[in-house]
Amino acid sequence: MRPLPVPAALAVVVLGGVASAAQGVVNAELGERAGDPLIGAVVNNLGGSLIVLLGLVAVPSMRAGLSGLRRSGLPWWAFLGGLGGAAIVVIGPYVVPALGVAIFTIAQVAGGSLGGLAVDRAGLAATGRLPLTGPRVVGALLGIAAVTLAQLGRPVGDLAVGLVLLSVAGGLAVALQSALNGRVAAAVGPAAGLAVNFAVSTSVIAAVAALAGALARHPSWPTQWWLYVGGLFGVGIVLALLVGVRAAGVLRTGLALVAGQLGGALLLDVAVPGGPGVRLPVLAGAVLTGVAVLVAGRGRRAPRRVAPEPEREPDGRLVS
Repeated sequence: MRPLPVPAALAVVVLGGVASAAQGVVNAELGERAGDPLIGAVVNNLGGSLIVLLGLVAVPSMRAGLSGLRRSGLPWWAFLGGLGGAAIVVIGPYVVPALGVAIFTIAQVAGGSLGGLAVDRAGLAATGRLPLTGPRVVGALLGIAAVTLAQLGRPVGDLAVGLVLLSVAGGLAVALQSALNGRVAAAVGPAAGLAVNFAVSTSVIAAVAALAGALARHPSWPTQWWLYVGGLFGVGIVLALLVGVRAAGVLRTGLALVAGQLGGALLLDVAVPGGPGVRLPVLAGAVLTGVAVLVAGRGRRAPRRVAPEPEREPDGRLVS
């Protein structure tokens, strides 16, 4: 499947960001009602994995893409993108109570912007190497400034340097996740990239929850159905990232996701009964992030795409 035009791909990512804002609200509410924040993450990933499994059963092309993984010639580390998603999901519930939502969000986006610049420069995504130009650096800095602006007025916790650095590392992990999943999707199709992501991330999150004893405390399961749709949002988010990274690279995709998250948060503030309504800092942050996406794409040269690995016989000989 050919990449979408860049504007269309970034529009898909913005919608994925709106879904991410809704997913965060749903998972946080489920974790609070169940008595452990990790419960929301476990249910989210199990739901996403179930949707992927149903797709593999019902859609032959998805199975064909997955069967092509062994012939893809990709290095083993290319299949570890799901670790990035698992990392930020596990880090968040433990860091946010100490730092506050504002500092955690700013640190995460800073890590994601720096990571986007780095993985694009290294050529880890399927777009190949993207140069470290002035507009790209300015776009990354504008994205960080936009999120900082959007968080004005939010409560701030203790500024523990270690936790701030951990949040930055979480953002870096998400950038790496986008690059590696996009690489898999470019080689064997988005269905395979989606399946690999959920297989890895769900395994890691389930292991962490088991070690933390989250499921052993007999959580109280709420009855509202909408608290269990986080996995559906998750599938949409990962697919949106796969589409965006293949067309626009990791940095611009990450910035577009943040723009959608801020826009989605604004919509939720207005739509939810008793919500705060329109918050001008969030609106300004969403607009500024959109500007950052445009600035980061200025003077974009044609990237050096990653050439597919040559196919090999079992004994290692190249197939012509």
